[in-house]
Amino acid sequence: MNPEFFIEALAKKNFELSSKQKEQFSIYYRELIETNKKVNLTRITAEEDVYQKHFYDSVTPVLEFPDLFQGNKSLCDVGAGAGFPSLPIKILCPDLRITIIDSLGKRLKFLDSLIQKLGLTHVTLVHSRAEDAGQNPELREKFDLVTARAVAKMSVLGEYCLPLVKIDGYFIALKGPKADMELNDAKKAIKLLGGKTQKVVELTLPNSTDERTLILVKKLNETPKKYPRQAGTPNRKPL
Repeated sequence: MNPEFFIEALAKKNFELSSKQKEQFSIYYRELIETNKKVNLTRITAEEDVYQKHFYDSVTPVLEFPDLFQGNKSLCDVGAGAGFPSLPIKILCPDLRITIIDSLGKRLKFLDSLIQKLGLTHVTLVHSRAEDAGQNPELREKFDLVTARAVAKMSVLGEYCLPLVKIDGYFIALKGPKADMELNDAKKAIKLLGGKTQKVVELTLPNSTDERTLILVKKLNETPKKYPRQAGTPNRKPL
């Protein structure tokens, strides 16, 4: 998926990129590759692969659930790494207020520089473990949307993300193919943490055989105060 095909694929989904947005994705690619020479951000470096497996993949929630991204919404991205999926989503939806949580300072330094070069506003970077962020009163149950991509299995991911979601907000997990078993194992955890699975969308990235799954979870009730548990526990002892 070269940049031109990426632009066409979004247009087919009724997202016409402006000249500014096209340039932002171009800058993003250049900065990612340049920084990746010094800091390990991604194994995917070919332009066509980055546009498909990072940029397009990241914006699939907007393409599949466009109504959720309308208006003055807040989005928290847990474990964003090189900014995926939140920064491609931000480029597509400039009015979103973004908070990115990551535990690695080197990645946040890259993101800080990238955000400035992309000319993005209303993006906040938080240096924290997800478990600590979920117990932080300034972050807990404060977001309309919470995303996570390639971070952990669903039972663990729910404990990282659902404490950050407002009641009536949504947690969107970007997963690989055939996430049914993983989701089934997470049913108990999702309910315990105040969520309910609303929709599961299976899709294939354009012009490829790369399968993806989007899991949409609505926050119905407050998350019990003891969750998330202390750092490392959710991964060692999933709910």
